This record gives sequence, structure tokens and C-alpha cells, in this order.
Amino acid sequence: MTATVLPSAPTAHRPAHRDPNVLRWLAAYASSMVGDSVYYLALSWAAVQAGSPAQAGAVMSASALPRAVLMLFGGVVADRLGPRRVVIGSDAVRCAAVLAVAALLLLTSPGLWPLALLALVFGTVDAVFMPAVGALPARVTTHDQLARVQGMRGLAIRLSYVVGAPLGGLGVAVGGAAGAFGLAGLLIAVSVPLLVSVRVRDLPIEDSEDTRGTTEETRATAKDTRDAEGRSAPTPWQDLRAGLTYTRRHRVLAPLMLAIALGDLGFVGPLNVGLTLLADRRGWGAAGLGWVLAGFGVGAGCASLLLTVRGRLSRAGLVAGCTVLVGAVAIGALAFVPGLAAAAGAALLVGLFAGLSGALCQALLQTHADPAYLGRVTAVSGLVSLGLAPLTMPVSAAAVGAFGLGPVYVVSAAVCGLGGVVALVAPGLRRAELPR
Repeated sequence: MTATVLPSAPTAHRPAHRDPNVLRWLAAYASSMVGDSVYYLALSWAAVQAGSPAQAGAVMSASALPRAVLMLFGGVVADRLGPRRVVIGSDAVRCAAVLAVAALLLLTSPGLWPLALLALVFGTVDAVFMPAVGALPARVTTHDQLARVQGMRGLAIRLSYVVGAPLGGLGVAVGGAAGAFGLAGLLIAVSVPLLVSVRVRDLPIEDSEDTRGTTEETRATAKDTRDAEGRSAPTPWQDLRAGLTYTRRHRVLAPLMLAIALGDLGFVGPLNVGLTLLADRRGWGAAGLGWVLAGFGVGAGCASLLLTVRGRLSRAGLVAGCTVLVGAVAIGALAFVPGLAAAAGAALLVGLFAGLSGALCQALLQTHADPAYLGRVTAVSGLVSLGLAPLTMPVSAAAVGAFGLGPVYVVSAAVCGLGGVVALVAPGLRRAELPR
């Protein structure tokens, strides 16, 4: 499948939220994300019904290992084949795998093995899907619209959380696990023809380098790699090494990767397993936990809506660093607020500032990375966010049992805040701007 080139002139002055091409991509992304939400609910339900709690937990975590191990090479694949082609192929494979398991569960009771195999397939495909998804927005809109697109993407993610769980529950209630898997497969399938209709832009390397403030050393690295590619086809290992070298030497991307990593490592534990333990120890119950999560969701939705409406924030690097610091303070406050209403308010602030900083960081990543390396740069970011940060959840749970909620939340907030400090002390990142 060849990509259709979209000249930049027709969309240069069209806001992303009014661009049919961007809206087709957004509809495809939203449908795929809702399908993912239904899939994870169906997988957990089917695993619990077919095995013990420990076995169900093993099935649910089976996708983490291939995703973490293969993520960096997934970035290489996205850069070699093009993110649009990789996303289309990934969604097609995921759809086929989910529908196959749905048919198997409808016809027989095979036990846990097809569920574990499906989780492994999803993890493997996710390793190439996620870097490609991160690299695709830069190919469907102009650079001055990328912050707005990140806001629109955030709204789609919030929609998938709100709609996916009820749809998954309805699928289980009507057709059991097989019905829920079938619904997930159909939702993912909807994204494929939409993605086929999306046109992509060719982004010239020379233009991107002139507008993104790369250092001479970084430009030399990119040129040397392109020259080597012109002489002979590089191996995947050479592509991976070139991408890592490019990221490490870049005056904006290098501190940005560190800031994202620290922010995610300090954020994931307290805002996942930590909130469950907090609600249990404070006696808020499941309803109270729901209110706190709702506060976080409202805050994150407001951040996404802000970027969608405004489209750009001045001094993006400085704002990202400051919002990380404020969000870190709100994370630490969660363990010390006196009641449920205050906790929901603190969670709203966490969602607002974490959502804003996350969207700005992703927009900076996409606008400062050379298009030839965008898949690999996205993979580096995704490896920490989606591969390593989730591993902090059992560590956080064990630390809460040993030291209590307060110290764990304070340490997590400090780690998260270090990401903001990195953004503020690194001159290249602190002065980074989004294109006008």
C-alpha cells in the first residue's frame, strides 16, 4: 500500500478541527481506542471466568513483555514503512486476532490458552502500533496545528474511557465474552477503511531542521545516516542505533525524553494502584474512587479542550515544565487532603496539569524531531511511558504496605517534579516553541 501525498498548501491555513483529513484520522483513532477499551474488559472477564485470579493476572500482563522488548524496533518499522501503513496493518491484525478468539469462544470452551496467545499478539502488535500512532499526526496536518491535534487526541482518549467500559459491559451482558470480543473487533475494524482514506504529507528533512533549532552536531548525525542509507541499505540495528544517537544529541529531544520519563515514573503508581489503596484506607469505597477518577478525567478533558480551542501556547517548553511541577504538587497533596471532595479537587488539578504538560511534550516531540526519525523518537518515549512506568505499580503497592501512603506519594511527587526541573534547567527545552 502506497501513501497518498498531500501537498501542504491546501491545509496550511485550515485549523485541524475543520480539516476533513484530520477528522477522518481522529475518527479512526477514536474507534480503535474504544475497541481497545472493550477488548481489555472482555479479556479480563474471560480470563477470570476461565481460571484462577493469579492465572487471570498473568493473562492480563502477558502483553507487557513483548511490548516493552520490541517497542524500540517498532519505531524502526514505523520509520521504514511509514506510520500510516503500519497503523493500518496493525489494526487489521488486531481485528483479525480478536474476531478469531470471539469465534473460538462462541464455538467451544478452550480455556486460557487462546486468551494468553491473544494478549501476546496484542503486545507484539502494540510494539509497532504505538510508535506509528505517535508519528502519524505530523503526517496528516501542518506543524502549526500539532498542539491542537494533541488536544483532539486527548479528547478521543477520554471518550474511549467513558464509552468503552459501558459498551464492553453491554457486550458481556448480551453475548458473554465472545460477544464482547466480537464488538471490540468490529470497532477496531471500523478504523481500517477510515485510515485508508487518510492522506499523508511528505515532510522535507531540510525544512524541518531549519525550523526546529537542531544543533550542527545533530544535523551532521542525520546527514551521515542518510548518506550511509544512500550507499547501502542499513540494518534494523543500524537504524535503531542512529535513532538513539540522534535523540541523545538533540538539544531539545534529549532533555524532553528525560522529563517525560521522570514524569511518567512518578505519575503512574500513585494514579493507578495508589488511588485504589487510598480509597480503601480512607473508607471511600468504590463510589469514592469513582469520584476521584472522575475528577482526574474532567481535568484531563479540560486540558485537551483548551489545546483544541487555542491550538497553540506560547513558550511551550517553559509552560510544560511549570505544569509538571504544579501537577507534581497536586499528586503529593492527594495523600494528605482531608476528605473525598478535596481529593476529587486535587485529582482534577492533577488531570488538568498532567494532561496539559503531556500534550505539550508530545507536540514538542513531533515538531522538533526530524521526520525521518519520528517513529524511533516516539518509541523511546513510549518505551518508558508504556513499557517501564507500569512496572512501578507493584513497587508502589509494596511501598505503601511498608511505609504508608504519605511517604510514597511524596516520593512519587518528587520524582515527577524532577521532570519539571529538567524542563526548566535545560536551555534548549525551556526555550522551545511550537510553530506558528
